Amino acid sequence: MNKSRNMIFAITLLFMQGGYVSGQSGEAWKASPEVVERLSKARSDINYYEEKVPSYTLPDVLVSSSGKKITSAASWKKSRRQEILDLFRENLYGRVPSTPYTKSFTVVNQDKNAMNGNATLKQVDITISSGGKSLVIHLTLFVPNNVRKPVPAFLLIDNRGPANTDPTRKVKSEFWPAEQVIERGYAIAVFYNADVDPDNYDEFKNGIHGILDRERQPDSWGTIAAWAWGASRCMDYFVTDKDIDNKKVAVVGHSRGGKTALWAGAEDQRFALVVSNESGCGGAALARRKYGETIARINASFPHWFCTNYRKYDNNENALPVDMHMLMALIAPRAVYVTSAAEDLWADPRGSYLSLCNSIPVFQLLKTKSSLPPEMPALNRPVISGKTGYHIRDGAHNMLLKDWKWFMDFADVAMK
Repeated sequence: MNKSRNMIFAITLLFMQGGYVSGQSGEAWKASPEVVERLSKARSDINYYEEKVPSYTLPDVLVSSSGKKITSAASWKKSRRQEILDLFRENLYGRVPSTPYTKSFTVVNQDKNAMNGNATLKQVDITISSGGKSLVIHLTLFVPNNVRKPVPAFLLIDNRGPANTDPTRKVKSEFWPAEQVIERGYAIAVFYNADVDPDNYDEFKNGIHGILDRERQPDSWGTIAAWAWGASRCMDYFVTDKDIDNKKVAVVGHSRGGKTALWAGAEDQRFALVVSNESGCGGAALARRKYGETIARINASFPHWFCTNYRKYDNNENALPVDMHMLMALIAPRAVYVTSAAEDLWADPRGSYLSLCNSIPVFQLLKTKSSLPPEMPALNRPVISGKTGYHIRDGAHNMLLKDWKWFMDFADVAMK
């Protein structure tokens, strides 16, 4: 840890001894009436009014499908966690096929003097092969020089294209601020989601589906599950790289990438931290609120993202046997950080925060000392407690440098 990370950790630890940390000041965030009116006029078919949110009851994350109350960490780990994981596989993201495959890692380029000598660049080809077909996931990794190895790392699931993640650093973007992350003492990596599976409805003929699928079923994996699977293949590489502390890897995603990061963290318990940036419907936001994007809307727009079974819950959210607080609970006792933007009501900031809050009983059962207030934090005032954190910032749907700074502040504590 460098000096700045040590200072942040020491200050935060003082507050965490009471079980609750908050940078909050001022009034709790509320959606701007002007933004609500503008968005409602643009999309009258979408609800942006809190008073129109229907009454709902969330499934109890600590009550099994048979009605048994889960009262111990052992019961959670032995039965309830797997039960919830299977419910998400069956009803939302789908199941990864058991088709055998081989994988290999090739460092195709290495520059020990990247970023003016501050980092080592590694470009790694992760080749997946099965049945005479193959694809390559191109992983870009920067590791800080002149620090003790191994180091913790951030892995970004890039859903915007390689232009934002230039390995030569001739083009820089706040979406992937590699220099600033290196300066904080973390490694930073990225892969392009389309390397794993194309982001279009192609009847699952291309990408990893075209390699591993044999027969499609209503609970067969969708594209988000495929991208999450790709993140795990990157983790497979980190395990082999002596420069990376593979016990301290954070997976990060924005929007559809944020949904993917949550599912990757649920499926793969090797990820120590999950960062879900403005992930909305099918990600952090509670489905039963029917605020902003809904299940029916997302299935109509992106029929390839989820398994076919998810369509049964179009305009039928209360029948869904899970909700998204249960997805976050699957990450416990590891760390999860959720974000929103004040103008991005499509992704339901309040529903995202409530989802995190309603996952807290599992974090507490697993002794993480997490505790969040029912009120949302003030704008640009992150709230952190135990292994959970949240912020809502000013502005629109995007991932900015200020978001990344808060991610790292949280990681300084959560991945200590």
